[in-house]
Amino acid sequence: MTTVEMPHVASCTVTGCSYNHDGCHAFAITVSGHDGAADCGTFIPLARKGGLEKVIAQVGACSRTDCIYNSDLECTAADVRVGPGEGGHAANCLTYTRA
Repeated sequence: MTTVEMPHVASCTVTGCSYNHDGCHAFAITVSGHDGAADCGTFIPLARKGGLEKVIAQVGACSRTDCIYNSDLECTAADVRVGPGEGGHAANCLTYTRA
């Protein structure tokens, strides 16, 4: 069995996410999405802030198989940035690059 070091969430500028308060406080995020967007599947739009007090968020899984950083559903980027999306996509992985 091999363990992989998961890339960190270097920044998140999505102010409407419960996990984002002075940075992402989720233990790990999931990158998902469809229609050409790489959504942060961990985005939760609640007024209450949550997550762990002290954490360096990381990418737990990525289902965007068309991303150049996706290898066997694991993210191989050095780190990722999350930011606001467009339309119905509230939070996107800005590091996503279509292969």
